[in-house]
Amino acid sequence: MKELIDTFLNYLSVERGLANNTIISYREDLNMYLDFIEKSNVSILSKISKNNITNFMFDQKGKGIAVNSIARRLAAIRMFHRFLTRERILKDDPSTLIDSPKLWKKIPDTLTLNEVELLIAQPNARSAQGARDRAILETLYATGMRVSEAVNLEKDNVNLDIGFLRCIGKGNKERVIPLGKKAIASINRYLETARGKFLKNKESEFLFISRSGKKISRQSFWKIIKKYAKEARIKKPIKPHTLRHSFATHLLERGADLRSVQEMLGHSNISTTQIYTHIDKDRLKNIHRQFHPRP
Repeated sequence: MKELIDTFLNYLSVERGLANNTIISYREDLNMYLDFIEKSNVSILSKISKNNITNFMFDQKGKGIAVNSIARRLAAIRMFHRFLTRERILKDDPSTLIDSPKLWKKIPDTLTLNEVELLIAQPNARSAQGARDRAILETLYATGMRVSEAVNLEKDNVNLDIGFLRCIGKGNKERVIPLGKKAIASINRYLETARGKFLKNKESEFLFISRSGKKISRQSFWKIIKKYAKEARIKKPIKPHTLRHSFATHLLERGADLRSVQEMLGHSNISTTQIYTHIDKDRLKNIHRQFHPRP
């Protein structure tokens, strides 16, 4: 059965153009699903029933898997069975009548402007590593890029003269994002004082380089953010997308329109961007409670 997963994922990659990270997630989800099916003594795909899929979802819930993750796995299962039916590998699709678990929109954790300033101030820009790390933090907050996008950001896609960068996002969709003066200054300093030291006469198309002269990894980005958050004594939960969430929230708090923020974040659906408006409403409620004479 698992051989068909490769066929399906190749279809998603070549014909649907899905991002590599999405393909990796779908592979993990489907392997987990088929492992469960095999343990349920179902040895062939045509014997999979609606109950088998429902039982898999309840098994995931029992293991404490987040509802959003279960919903994503169900989406992968549905696409997989739809593909098998369309290719006439299966006659019937057992996933068609299954309801998706209800998704609860969780407001993402964000930093205050003061916390962002503290975080970005931590790297010692006089050292090569500090100059690079300061440029990374400034770029993430200035653009709202995903960590995966910043890791793959190419040097030639950054125009410091006019203050824009070209970002390749999910599904290979391209967007152009402005850069602020502080981000431009930090990137310039990194390019002038640090990047060449890391490369050691080698070449790389990527902007951010590890100390060994290779493209920096997502794990390294994550460690950098956590390290400086700890040094800044920020007690809030810090995640790879914390600066992205803060970027969007701070723009909307200061009057940016939702469509512009959607475009800069690279959201295909504006409803995804709207979650940040809930944060602003919570802030207004707190102000109202604090200052209104009859709260």
